[in-house]
Parts: sequence; C-alpha cells; structure tokens
Amino acid sequence: MRYDEYRAHDAVGLARLVAEKQVHPTELLEAALARYEQVGPAVNAVSLLMDDVGRARAAGPIEGPFAGVPFLIKDLLQDFAGYPTASGTRSLQRIPAESHSIAVRRWLDSGLVIFGKTTTPEFGIKGVTESSAYGATRNPWNLDRTPGGSSGGSAAAVAAGIVPVAGGNDGGGSIRIPAAWTGLFGLKPGRGLVPCGGAGGDHLHGLATDGVLSRSVRDSAVMLDILAGPDPGARYYHCGPGHSFADAVTNAPRRLRIAISRESPIGTAVHGEAIRAVEQTATLLESLGHQIDDAAPIFDGRQLAADFTTVWTAHAAAVLDLVRRNVGVPERRFDFDTRMLAAAGRSLTAPELVAAYERWNDYTRALADLHADYDLLLTPTVAAPPPRIGELDTPQLIQRLGGPLLGLGAGRAMTNNRIFRELVLANFAVTPYTPLANITGRPAMSVPLYRTPDGLPLGSQFIGAPGSEYLLLQLAAQLEAASPWAHLEPPEPAGR
Repeated sequence: MRYDEYRAHDAVGLARLVAEKQVHPTELLEAALARYEQVGPAVNAVSLLMDDVGRARAAGPIEGPFAGVPFLIKDLLQDFAGYPTASGTRSLQRIPAESHSIAVRRWLDSGLVIFGKTTTPEFGIKGVTESSAYGATRNPWNLDRTPGGSSGGSAAAVAAGIVPVAGGNDGGGSIRIPAAWTGLFGLKPGRGLVPCGGAGGDHLHGLATDGVLSRSVRDSAVMLDILAGPDPGARYYHCGPGHSFADAVTNAPRRLRIAISRESPIGTAVHGEAIRAVEQTATLLESLGHQIDDAAPIFDGRQLAADFTTVWTAHAAAVLDLVRRNVGVPERRFDFDTRMLAAAGRSLTAPELVAAYERWNDYTRALADLHADYDLLLTPTVAAPPPRIGELDTPQLIQRLGGPLLGLGAGRAMTNNRIFRELVLANFAVTPYTPLANITGRPAMSVPLYRTPDGLPLGSQFIGAPGSEYLLLQLAAQLEAASPWAHLEPPEPAGR
C-alpha cells in the first residue's frame, strides 16, 4: 500500500477497507512501518518499536471496530504485558509490565494493531517531550520546534503520518497541548469516564486520564466509545453516557452560548498569534450561529498554578522514591528537572498538600458558575506558537549549581526560593489555560483551526461542563466540516 493511499484515510476509514477486504492488516502495518522508517529518525516519536508483536497480530484473525488499524501507545501509564513501560527514564527500560493496562486491553479488544510505544518526557512531568534517555521529539511542522508534551511522541507520530491516531493521556494538558502545536484534534475526557489502571487507580489525584490524539473527530469519538465504561475496581465509577459518542459526529449541535477568554489566567503575556487563533475560531462559531460573549470564571489563576504545582511536585517525589526503592538506582540517574521537582515535593508539609488539594474545590465551583450561564468556555489552548527545542530547558548554570545541592539533600533550600518559582512560572506561561480542566475534572478539547503565517498550527480550547463530551464532539465535527484540517500535511522532514 502506498503512503499516499494510507495517509488518505483516518482510522475509521482504514478499518472499513479491512472489513471490505480491500486491504489486509499486514499491508496497513507495513505501510505504517515504512513511514516510520522514513520519518522516524527526524521526528524521534517512537521510544520502543514492537514490530514483532504487530506483525504477529496483523497476520492473525482480528475483530472489532478498528480491526487491523496500526496503532501506537504512549510509553506512560499504558502498560503492554511483557514489554517495559519506561516512562521516559532509563531506569525502567528493562522492566516488563506484568499485565495490560485497562486502556491497552480495550484498544486490543477493538482490533487495533499495536506495534510500538511513543516518547514522553521523564515521568511525563514536562510540557515538552525532551529527555536524556530518548532525546528530543520534534514537531513535524518544523523540526526545530517541540510538538509539546507529555504526549508529544504520539502527536508527532500522527502528524508525521505514521499512524492516523495514537494513545495519549492528559494530566495538565498533555493531550491538548501537543494537539494544538501539531495540528491535531485532542479530547481530554472528563474525570472517571475512562477508568485508570490497573497499576494505578487515581493518576495524579484524578488530574490525569487516558485518551487519544487524532486527525479526525470521528476517530476520537469512536475511540471514546471504546475507552469509556465502568471498571469495578476504579476509584471513580462512571456508568457512561448511555449513548454512542460516534453518533455525535453526525448530529449538529444546537445553538450554543459560549464564553470566550483570551487573557492568561496567571497574568502573563499571550502571543498575538494565540489571540488571533482563538478570535478566528470565535468568528467561525458566530458564522455557524453560536453566541459568543466575553466572560471567564472568576478565580485566582496564580493560586491555581501554585496548587497544581504542589500536587504535581508531590507526585514527582512519590514516583521517584517508588522507582528508586523498587529498582535500586541512585537519584543522580534521573533528569535534573525530575530531581528538582521531586525535591520541591519532598519539601512540602502534609498540611500544605491538603490545603492545595482542598482549594481545587474553589476552582471547580468557579467554573461551574460560568457553566450555569454558558455551554462552553473558549480559550487559546496554548499562549504561544511551539517553542524551539531546548527553549524551556532549565538554564545550564542552575543545573550546574543545583546538581550538587540536590545531591547533598538541600532540595528545600533550592526549591523554596524565587528562582524556582520563576522557573515554574516561565513554563506555566506557555501553557496556562489547560490545567483548569484537569483540576476540575471537566472534559476539554483542542481543535486545530489556525496556522501562523509561517505555517505552525495553533489550537483553540473548549472546556465543557460535566458529561459534555458528546456536546464537545458535536461541535468539533461541525467545526471540522466548516474548516477541514485532516488533509493538511507538514513538509517532508529532512534527515537530521
């Protein structure tokens, strides 16, 4: 199968070709592997190739809505039995998972042909996909730029045409951020709709959930039908919507009242292109008959960022300690940023952690107050075009001075100061809009409706009320029909 034939179809379309016996799953897999060989060295999107697993599965009988479609899973929280979930770190590269995670099991039951795992920053803690273990994953639209993170490998793989859809997860924007920067559609389901596990039952205190990045809205809709549904052992038990999300793609939404907010919730600057992206989206919405009003939930954005960071760093400390204890590796084996965030987490007191977690209720109620008057909240997904590779690195001077301090156990002195707070704020300033949906557990999506003058994608984010996944998919499909994006392709990457 030629690449242009393969790229012309989304996952639903490829599955239809298999069902109609116009193509065999082995042909699809070989097309995906050929594309991987062609662009893999340039974009660095795949951390573990499992072509032996993929070929064995493609050769046998397969059933399900995505029977025979090539697929990549994220190398974080998405365990495949017998293969390591390295989570972006060297320390876990040789430890095989004992069983499939729930998401992977459901994807396999749907007939997908999994043939590899995608890159992620170490433990998924950053909004860019750069690590010492795997290097930098690059944005197919401009190889000098990041695709974002932490699902950056999956985004790069889909944007580069290796697969039509790939697994991701989102704990602070990790589906929506890379979707926005690579021209893809990314939906973060609401809390509990897609069960976690089995190894972890409540990822990041409920911040994180599994999902996908895709070129077409209908692929994400069918994927949500596959992933959603109760798990008796899950921390949150969600009975499901009682209808098919795939139906949303063929049912136009009613006239919606949508609030638009352009300002960064933490008061930092927003790039003019990000403003133009969301305003272009608002203009399109109005042309489709929807009402757009300037409005925003009322809360202290900097306090939200601080409370998010508190839980995030506490989690980093817990994960790092767990890995060190189970694997027996010294802390210096981990990336500096991981160690710094873990040190910040260890410096917290229990009352500080509980107080931060309790304030999540304030943000949730503020967003609920907005949703009492508006169906959706529209914001930029990100505050700027994709940064250059390495642009958000911790400065080398701080790494050189900070490494010995961390080694001496002086983490509290290092992280409880102005420099650390400024580093955290600088990273938040690029992606200030996405954590709100994670803290509140609301569904949210990034829709790829804009390109900068130099051709870089920028997405627009919609945050819905609880249970609004169907409505979000309805609107996304309407926007996709009005301003199609799936046919847009990045330039062919040159070898690096």
